[in-house]
Amino acid sequence: MKEAAKSGPGGSVKFHTKILQAGKTATGIQIPDEVIEKLGAGKKPPVRVTINGQSYRSTVAVMGGRFMVGVSAENRAKTGVAGGDEVDVELALDTEPREVTVPADFAKALKANPDAKAKFDALSYSKKQAFVVSIEGAKTQETRERRVQKAVTELSEK
Repeated sequence: MKEAAKSGPGGSVKFHTKILQAGKTATGIQIPDEVIEKLGAGKKPPVRVTINGQSYRSTVAVMGGRFMVGVSAENRAKTGVAGGDEVDVELALDTEPREVTVPADFAKALKANPDAKAKFDALSYSKKQAFVVSIEGAKTQETRERRVQKAVTELSEK
C-alpha cells in the first residue's frame, strides 16, 4: 500500500509504506523504484531515513530484486514503529561523511598494532561500525577486553 513518492525539502523524497517483517525481528522498508530514481545516486545510496520525526542513517540494499532499508530494533524504538505498521517515510541522500567513533580501549589496541590499525582504517563505514558495536555491546569488562583482542587479531590476519 504505497502512495506515489513526493519530493520533500532539500531533495528528500516522501512516501507511505508498511514496515515489513521477516522472521521474529528482522524489519525493513521496501523503497519504491521511483524513489530510488528521484534520489538519483545509484542503486545503493547512503540515506537519512525519517519516520515519525526521528531520523537515522542507513544505506539502501538490494534484496530479492527489491530496494530495502533496514529498521533495527534501536531504530524501531526510536521511531516508535513495529513490523506491520503503516508509516510515512522521508528519505534523503546522506552526503555527510560517515565516521565511526572508536572507543578508547579499542583505539589504544589498534595503535599498538599498526598493521591492524591500517586495515581497520581502510574498512568501509559499516564494517568499522560492526567492530565497534560488538565491542560496545559487551556486558562485562572481561567480554569487552576479549572482543577488543579478537578484533585486533582478526584485523591482523586480513
